[in-house]
Amino acid sequence: MTSSGMAVIDHLVLAVPDLDAAMADFERTHGVRPAIGGRHQGLGTHNALVSFGDSYLELIAPDPSQPDPDGPRPFGVDDIDAPRLVTFAVRPDAAKGETIEMLIAACQAARHDPGPVVSMSRRTPDGTALTWRLTFPTMAHDGLVPFLIDWGSTVNPATTAPGGVSLVELSGTTADPDAANAVLGVLALDEFARPVGATHPGLVVHIGARRND
Repeated sequence: MTSSGMAVIDHLVLAVPDLDAAMADFERTHGVRPAIGGRHQGLGTHNALVSFGDSYLELIAPDPSQPDPDGPRPFGVDDIDAPRLVTFAVRPDAAKGETIEMLIAACQAARHDPGPVVSMSRRTPDGTALTWRLTFPTMAHDGLVPFLIDWGSTVNPATTAPGGVSLVELSGTTADPDAANAVLGVLALDEFARPVGATHPGLVVHIGARRND
């Protein structure tokens, strides 16, 4: 999927209770096994990734090798008892000169405060250090309003994670679609099907096999 707007989808976040089990389930369902990404030290989580091409899916779960963090683990993984798509991240379109600060300003213009930018890092299994900046996920509007991320000079994980699947469509429902659409509109995420109201809100993704021609 591509976008003509100021932001592009960077990755989707699938919260799971057990990473190994979720990786095996994804492989059975889609024929591609996600690769271990690494540990988020201090947050008590670890992840695995599979690439859509220019974006990726992150499977994130509690990391039993780490002590319990001081506060709740991100993305509500402490309370997850089955895999659930909880939110997604967008990055600035660097080819158009966009920056994460410009995305923050756009969100604020739509009366949504994405929060301050924080720096994070992790090491891949081969020891490579990855660094990025993000606005810490707030799970706004049932996860339909994305958090923001900027990889800077770090190679985007979408280019190194195993592929073979594609992101066909990302859509969702929320109790307040007008507020969600206001933010998505200023980010110009024209590849995201606009949210509508629903009694049972949440995100839905359609994953398909990537064509090789």
